[in-house]
Amino acid sequence: MLSGTYDATLVILSILIAIAASYAALDLAGRIKAATGRVASGNWLVTAALAMGGGIWSMHFVAMLAFSMPGMDVSYDVGLTVLSLLLAIVVTGIGFFVVSRSGGGLLALVSSGVLMGIGIAGMHYTGMAAMRMPAMLTYSPLWVSVSVFIAIAAAIAALWLAFARTGFVQKALASVFMGAAVSGMHYTGMRAAIYTADLAMDHAHAPTTFSPFTLALGVAVTTFFILGLALIASIFDQRFAVLAEGESEALRQSEERFRSLYRKTPMPLFSMTENGKLIEVSDDCLGLLGVERAAMIGQPLDRFMPEDAAAQWREGFRAMLVKDGFFEGEFQVLGATGKMIDVYASARLEMPAGGGVAVLGGLVDVTKRKNAEAALRQAQKMEAVGQLSGGIAHDFNNLLAVIMGNLELLKKRVGDDPKIQRMVETAFEAGRRGANLTQRMLSFARQQHLSPASIDVGGLVTGMNDLLQRSLGPQVRIETSFPDQPVLAHADAHQLEMALLNLVVNARDALGERGTIEIQASMRHVTSGDYAPLEPGDYAVLSVVDSGTGMDKATLARAHEPFFTTKGVAKGTGLGLSMVHGFAQQSGGWLDIQSSPSRGTTVEIWLPAALVSRAASAQAGIGEARPNQSLRVLCVDDDSLVLMSTVELLEELGHRPVSAPSGQAALAMLESEPEPFDLLLTDQAMPVMSGLQLAAIVRTSHPALPIVVATGYSELAEHSKLKLPMLRKPFTQRDLESALASAVGYSV
Repeated sequence: MLSGTYDATLVILSILIAIAASYAALDLAGRIKAATGRVASGNWLVTAALAMGGGIWSMHFVAMLAFSMPGMDVSYDVGLTVLSLLLAIVVTGIGFFVVSRSGGGLLALVSSGVLMGIGIAGMHYTGMAAMRMPAMLTYSPLWVSVSVFIAIAAAIAALWLAFARTGFVQKALASVFMGAAVSGMHYTGMRAAIYTADLAMDHAHAPTTFSPFTLALGVAVTTFFILGLALIASIFDQRFAVLAEGESEALRQSEERFRSLYRKTPMPLFSMTENGKLIEVSDDCLGLLGVERAAMIGQPLDRFMPEDAAAQWREGFRAMLVKDGFFEGEFQVLGATGKMIDVYASARLEMPAGGGVAVLGGLVDVTKRKNAEAALRQAQKMEAVGQLSGGIAHDFNNLLAVIMGNLELLKKRVGDDPKIQRMVETAFEAGRRGANLTQRMLSFARQQHLSPASIDVGGLVTGMNDLLQRSLGPQVRIETSFPDQPVLAHADAHQLEMALLNLVVNARDALGERGTIEIQASMRHVTSGDYAPLEPGDYAVLSVVDSGTGMDKATLARAHEPFFTTKGVAKGTGLGLSMVHGFAQQSGGWLDIQSSPSRGTTVEIWLPAALVSRAASAQAGIGEARPNQSLRVLCVDDDSLVLMSTVELLEELGHRPVSAPSGQAALAMLESEPEPFDLLLTDQAMPVMSGLQLAAIVRTSHPALPIVVATGYSELAEHSKLKLPMLRKPFTQRDLESALASAVGYSV
């Protein structure tokens, strides 16, 4: 058995080659994972296999050149040497490929490591077989087994480290370990070799030999050069990857910022593909429909519309794609709860610079606007009805004034026949009822001049009982509850009637087809801090109680709002409670509502208490009797019948009336009549010049002349400026006498 020696320089060189190859392989393997695309990943896989497999082979070959036996020349078979190189590269490449595709799983790592380790061991022993020398080569099984184990362990470690995220220091330490392991495997394999001299071997056909040191140095230089080029390529690739990753991260952050701004924009925005599928929506859009983002993304917008609106949207969307690239319109969308929402939608076709087609759009919730428009139309309709009824009531007032005036005169001339007296009285009572009806019509039309006075609330309700019952129908019953003492309120009687009628109608709607409405009146006392909206003092409270559907807290909180209604379309304007609330506040009181679902509603109108009743006030107003004097009165009215009736009533009272058919005629008579007038009595609603306009002129030209305006309604602003006595139509002879007395300063 022969023994050999090692060249220490070449041994060190082989170990350095192993370390350098290990580092290059670890660095290049990292590029496999970082590469994008199969071609780039495949290129880096081949490069890593060349670096690792070629480096291991180079270390092996240099280490074999470092071995020598005295007096024995060694040469190498080129074919087997090349085969050993290819074997190292192929098994290394297979190992890298399997682990990179499997994601670093344990089974793939071990199986690939075993294959790669056996292949490297095979490369080593193939290289040993390429040696040509006058000796027979055998192996120790034990050391062969140890070398194969080292090769497998080193291969598994190499594959694991190649695809682990490591820094430079960790990678350098791992390279030293792997280089030592690979070198250890080689020298363990060399230790397994047993050389026996055999001078009879034929060397005649042995390949040409080279100087071992020179050959080893050439292989080492070539290896380092190739590894250096590979590392330089890796460095550039990493640099480009960092730049690309930075740009990608900046782009991602920019997109994220844009997406965040888009989603947080306080408007319902959406974007979609040219096929109409939603790809992004703002948070406000989700809030409008009440759905989650996942429920909208990928869906067409018309999925959230009723069928008719969806068909309109699809038609407009198709037209936008083929025509001008923009469309807009009003649509209805369905919320998550099934609630219908009116929206104004617009969309624009965009073609980004990067290619493709996108549609950008937005929604505007116009539900409140459309509800307000509907309520406004209803209010305008009611206003028109009010104006019409006001006009009719005014004309009817004139007719009643003639009828009642003549009936009053007739009553004094029919003698003592009780039958005729009863007939006249019946006709006069019918006229009085007609007058009350016109007063209510004018009150609803808001054209009646109203003023606060002392009101017996119980008496007012009793007087309205027939009107209320007719308004409610036969299936709804009214019950009243009043104390023994009168409940006196200081308020406008006509507005209180209108408020009561509004509340009773609301109660009927809450009851449904049948039920009972209770109307109560009571006196309440408020001390400081008891009831925040009210000043301390006594109050008359009118209550309307029903046992209907009631209101929840959300509805109750908005009950005072104008145009807010829970009734169906065309069934309510939402103005009733707000008008009652406004009347109560203007009167110095308050509107209080107590309600809960299925337990009914109690509405209370709190009004300041009056100290005396209307009758007592009238009694207290009686003063000095009318002096026995005849007034010269200028009567102005465009209605000849009313004018004639008024003149006759004045003559019956002993006055000397002079009639004028218009304001212009009255002004002319004031200037032309030689005898002065004691009083001007004018109608308000006249063409060309109204009664108040006439009064304003006369007040300037004849400031001392008393003026009385007769009207069924008046413009309050003008009236408040002139401070004139008002005579309501239709009027009785006593009403006329009281108005004259008030104007000239005596009592009746």
